[in-house]
Amino acid sequence: MTSPSLEPADASASDDAMVLVVDDDAALRRALGNLFRSVGMNVALFGSAAELLAFTLPDAPCCLVLDVRLRGPSGLDLQTRLAQLGIHIPIIFMTGYGDIAMTVAAMKAGAEDFMPKPFRDQDLLDAVGAALEKDRQRRLGLRQVEALRASYQTLTPREAEVMGLAVSGLMNKQIAGDIGISEVTVKIHRGQAMRKMKARTFAELVLMAQQLGICKVGG
Repeated sequence: MTSPSLEPADASASDDAMVLVVDDDAALRRALGNLFRSVGMNVALFGSAAELLAFTLPDAPCCLVLDVRLRGPSGLDLQTRLAQLGIHIPIIFMTGYGDIAMTVAAMKAGAEDFMPKPFRDQDLLDAVGAALEKDRQRRLGLRQVEALRASYQTLTPREAEVMGLAVSGLMNKQIAGDIGISEVTVKIHRGQAMRKMKARTFAELVLMAQQLGICKVGG
C-alpha cells in the first residue's frame, strides 16, 4: 500500500478545508491533485479505499471525490463503510459510461453529486466548492449545538424542567400547577434559563430547544 499524497494549498487558502481524492488511476489522481492545488485547495490523494480508511481525517471541512469503480472495495463499498463509521462528509462520485445503476445507488445512499467522465474541470471545481461549503456549514451547526448543550448543562434541574415545559407551549400558570410552585417562581426559573442559554427572546429559546431535541419543531 502506498502512502497518500498530501498536496498543501498555498497560504491564500481561506481555511484548512481538504479535498480527498480516491482513484486507482495514478495519472488521473495526479491530474486531480494538480487541479485542486492550482486553485489553492488542500488535497490528499489515495489509490484505494483502504488507504483512505487508514488516513486520519483533518478537523476541518472536507469532501471526497471518489471513483465508483476501484480495485478491491468499490466506491459504493467505501461510501457504506464511511457511513457505518459515522463519517459524514459530502461525496462526489466520478462515474464512467455504464455506471448508471451504481450512480443511482450512490445518490440514494446520500452522495452529494456525481461527475460523468470525461468532465470539465470547472464543473468539478464548482461541485467540490459547493460540497466543501456544505460540510463547512454542517460543522458550524455541530459546534453551535455543542455550545447550546454546554449552556444547557449549566441549568439547575428545576430551570431545565421549567424550560422544557415552557417551550412545549405551557403558560406560566399551567407550569406552576403542574410542578407545584408559584407562578412567580416559574417566571424566575424561566428568566434564569433564558439568561444562561443566552436567548434574547422566548422564540429564540424555543429554537434552541428544538436544536437540542427538547421539543419538536412546531411545538
